[in-house]
Amino acid sequence: MNSDEISPDRSINIFHCLMEMNDLSVHQEIQEFLKSENRSEKKLSEIHCSALAYMLQMSEEVLDEFDLEKYKTSDEGRLRLIPAVRNCRKARLTNCGLSATHCEVVASALKSNPSHLTQLDMSYNNLHDSGTKLYPGLESPNCRLKILRLTGCNLSETSCAYLASALKSNPSQLRELHLNGNDQQKSDIKYLCGYLESPHCKLETLRLDSCSLSPVSCASLVSALKSNPLHLRQLDLSYNLNLADSGVESLCGFLDGPHCYLETLRSDTTSLSESTNYLAAAAQSSSLNNGGAEHGPFGLNVLSLPLNAVVVLPQVGVEDLAISCDYLASALKSNPSHLKHLDLSHNTVEDAGVKHLCGFLESPRCVLETLRSVSMF
Repeated sequence: MNSDEISPDRSINIFHCLMEMNDLSVHQEIQEFLKSENRSEKKLSEIHCSALAYMLQMSEEVLDEFDLEKYKTSDEGRLRLIPAVRNCRKARLTNCGLSATHCEVVASALKSNPSHLTQLDMSYNNLHDSGTKLYPGLESPNCRLKILRLTGCNLSETSCAYLASALKSNPSQLRELHLNGNDQQKSDIKYLCGYLESPHCKLETLRLDSCSLSPVSCASLVSALKSNPLHLRQLDLSYNLNLADSGVESLCGFLDGPHCYLETLRSDTTSLSESTNYLAAAAQSSSLNNGGAEHGPFGLNVLSLPLNAVVVLPQVGVEDLAISCDYLASALKSNPSHLKHLDLSHNTVEDAGVKHLCGFLESPRCVLETLRSVSMF
């Protein structure tokens, strides 16, 4: 009953055997557990987890959220709970040592008819090639997944190829894809681009932060996004320290496209120099109507975008900030009617910087609702 050498589905057979032997103790204990109001305090054995997984997946009521971390049990016990994903809408299976076998169980949940899963988080599992077992579920016509998080999963090139192929064959459902924390080399990003440029891809949020993107990778990414720009609203490329100016210049080729509707761009590397000029030019020529931006110390001219989001000016040196305030005020004065919240805290500016900002505040078209003040000396 405590063996960790069989799959979660096979371990459920042990529970069936107990039932056939008229040993109802485990069944009764799990029923009491399900009725309990303090479930998080009760520790479950491995056989309890197998029984619970069976009862949850056979229940007529679909579980709204299934989170392995909410169950008090051993590591092996958590893995035995995984079959319950077949009867839930949101599944969180993070940092629990998923193997290829467990990925097959999740894939079967995505392929089932009907499939209830709309959100799946498998972040911080060292999937490497094991992820290939998940992707047959993603390409199933029964798959209804809207959000897929694979943060920090150490995906191999083979996994990236399978993932892109699966998403490309069934692209219309997914709205959010989180691949941050995976090393996306030139060959890996090539597969992803094949999915992004599909005319049926309706992705709205793409996270590729901390993916070691190179300027070449960024150029390929931008080319794919430009071929299908209508749906993407949030793009996170932060902590890709190798992008440099050429990578950002490529990115601006997407930003100034006539069909780009991006609302949030995160690109906060501090290794940029001329990138501010590229972003500014793209912002000024862009047709964005609901844009917002989050940026690093040298990306301030991106605020020329029409803003309706919270803007945070990171802490920088006094000399840099004096110039930054000039850029910031100029951008805000040119288009002040959208910004609602402005956060300038944790910065020290001199009188000249504050004077620049006051030029924005006194504009009759300024509709600012919240201003977090700067520290002055």
